[in-house]
Amino acid sequence: MPHRPTDPTRRPVRTTPPRRTSTEALRPRRAPGTRRTRGLSPTVRTRRNRWGLGVLVVLLVAVATKLVVLQGIDGTAYAQAAESDRMRVFDIAAIRGAVLDRDGNPLAYTVEASKVVADPTVVEDPDRTALALTTLLGVPVDQLTDDLTASGRYSVLAEHVDTATSDQITALELPGIVLEDQPTRLYPAGTVGGQVVGFIGRDGDGLAGIEQRYDDQLSGTDGTRRVEVGAGGIPIPSGIDESTPAVDGSDVTLTIDEDLQYTVQQRLATECSNGQTTRGSAVVMEAHTGRVVAMATCPGYDPSQASTTDPDLLGNPAISDVFEPGSVMKAVTLSAAIEDGHATPDTVLSVNGHIPAGDVVVTDAHDHAPVDWTVTGILAKSSNVGTIMLAREVGDARLEQYMRAFGLGSTTGIELPGESAGILQDSADWTASRAANVPIGQGVSVTALQMASVYQTIANGGVRIPPRIVESTTAPDGTVTPEPQPEGTRVISESTAQQMAYMLEAVVGPGGTAPLGEVPGFRVAGKTGTAQRANPECGCYSGGGYFTTFVGFAPADDPQYVIAVDLERPNSDAEGGQVAAPVFADLMQYVLAADDVVPSGSPRPDFQLTGTAPTN
Repeated sequence: MPHRPTDPTRRPVRTTPPRRTSTEALRPRRAPGTRRTRGLSPTVRTRRNRWGLGVLVVLLVAVATKLVVLQGIDGTAYAQAAESDRMRVFDIAAIRGAVLDRDGNPLAYTVEASKVVADPTVVEDPDRTALALTTLLGVPVDQLTDDLTASGRYSVLAEHVDTATSDQITALELPGIVLEDQPTRLYPAGTVGGQVVGFIGRDGDGLAGIEQRYDDQLSGTDGTRRVEVGAGGIPIPSGIDESTPAVDGSDVTLTIDEDLQYTVQQRLATECSNGQTTRGSAVVMEAHTGRVVAMATCPGYDPSQASTTDPDLLGNPAISDVFEPGSVMKAVTLSAAIEDGHATPDTVLSVNGHIPAGDVVVTDAHDHAPVDWTVTGILAKSSNVGTIMLAREVGDARLEQYMRAFGLGSTTGIELPGESAGILQDSADWTASRAANVPIGQGVSVTALQMASVYQTIANGGVRIPPRIVESTTAPDGTVTPEPQPEGTRVISESTAQQMAYMLEAVVGPGGTAPLGEVPGFRVAGKTGTAQRANPECGCYSGGGYFTTFVGFAPADDPQYVIAVDLERPNSDAEGGQVAAPVFADLMQYVLAADDVVPSGSPRPDFQLTGTAPTN
């Protein structure tokens, strides 16, 4: 064989196996073709097992702790939250008290009704639900479908649904359909007494008349119902159902007589339809109590239609609208003159047809030569000049005192909102012309109720009793609480009142200005009034027409009722004795007959209207 050269850098090949270490000598040989596996020492394996067990224990403790928290500590809160999701709270509406006339006839009362609402997010089948409700609610299917699929969670489907229909809807158990209490206010008499009763708004609050003035008593207190519901908002039969009952409102009984109220309104409506009278008011009072048994103005309104009525018609002009009363004010002036001793009914004055007053000249209805009239004649003939002469004897300050004592220039305190105090300027500010106008009913403004109250004072022997229109309130438990009866205030003596009644009777007698105010079988005392009406177009009296009035009482020998009538006639020059007195007579005849008042037992006296004035 050829010889290989020797490489000095190469290691010599070992020809004997290497020596094993002591460890390798003990390690078994692995079989050929198998992989070598490195094992864990018992110490490492033990350590790892302990760590794993620790982690597992921690996890178990955490889970157990959470369970304890959920079921023990927070269990009540979570249960309450779940229960709260199922609870619904509904208002239980109190039934508003009724408004009754003096005989218990309802002028306003409330019946149970419901508002039907939907939660569109809960309604399962809008089409089927709409078909189920369309006939019951009287609402087209398309409209109901739109409402049932509207956005949000509250959609009103119908309002003021009667109880029979509500019961049928409840029986259907329609998911997402809920009934809410929505009592309905009814006014069975329509326009009769409407201005006195007033009306309520959509939220149920009184907005006018007795409904407003006695809102707290009528309203009552709402209750609540807390009920557990399931799917679709349907109450769970065995679930929670708790209620706090509502406390219904009290009834309010008025002094108004419904039949008389109807008659007054019908008579005024006839007057307002004649093309000359644009507004007319009448007040009927009991002479000795101040109770108002009828109060009306034409045109009126139906409280149930208040939302669609001209807002200008929604008041009560008999207590809120003021006018210049004209000659009906002369009763106050002559009462002051007689009470202070300046005259008697038989005192004779030489009365000219005109009298200067500052920068003006005041005349009687027609200028005339001097006439010797008694004070009775001055009132019967409605002489402006004679009245001014007596007023000057009384004096401005003293006359103002009497006017305010009769209730002018302040509210009467009747239990109705919106009453006007009228307009009565302080006498210290009267000019010479105003000092002449005020005694004859110009330059002073009053309401129809105020004028009725003046004549009630005379009819009641000189004692003024503030007018009242509420008799009592009746609580839900039947407890009746009478309204406080105001004390009377003496304004003039009984003697002066009797003398005034005598002179006022002459106004309706022969030679007076109001023969059309007579009532067959009864003696009547009263006074006419014709006052210029301001023309709104020029702010002056020219072309403004007149306020015509008549206020009186009957029987004159035993007064029972007082009636005040005022008519606004922008395009007429007719006087109070011609147009207002007949309305008074018709109403007085009705009320005396309806109340079975005994006709006068004595004839009307003969009146001395003229005499011989003393010479200076």
